[in-house]
Amino acid sequence: MGALPFRRDAEGGCEVLLVTSRESRRWVIPKGWTMKGRKPFEAAAQEAYEEAGLVGEIGRRPLGFYLYEKRLKNRDSVLCQVKVFPLEVRKQLKRWPEREQRDLRWFTPSDAADAVTEPGLAAIIRSAFKREPTA
Repeated sequence: MGALPFRRDAEGGCEVLLVTSRESRRWVIPKGWTMKGRKPFEAAAQEAYEEAGLVGEIGRRPLGFYLYEKRLKNRDSVLCQVKVFPLEVRKQLKRWPEREQRDLRWFTPSDAADAVTEPGLAAIIRSAFKREPTA
């Protein structure tokens, strides 16, 4: 499950927040595994909090999904499917669990799509911001 964090700017446009992955330092969205007892959109919101200190309104319907290859500590890899839920950011906390492990940056939607390495995620970002995203 993953969250696509966005906020509206003063001109009525949107910005997208990306975080760096812990190992490769590439730009990604906050994401993680399913959580027992939580719905997928709730797990996505929890990941956004843990990885980026974000609080907001999470959409209950996914924008789509993408596949990526996750490298494991033993150097094996596994193909993962990520359902992406929109998260309209209301607040960005000063302290959060992974603040020392990741960098954060706000991007225009176009720049965010260019910054990520997964083509499926780039397509979701481009598609989400052709129309108004709703959480």
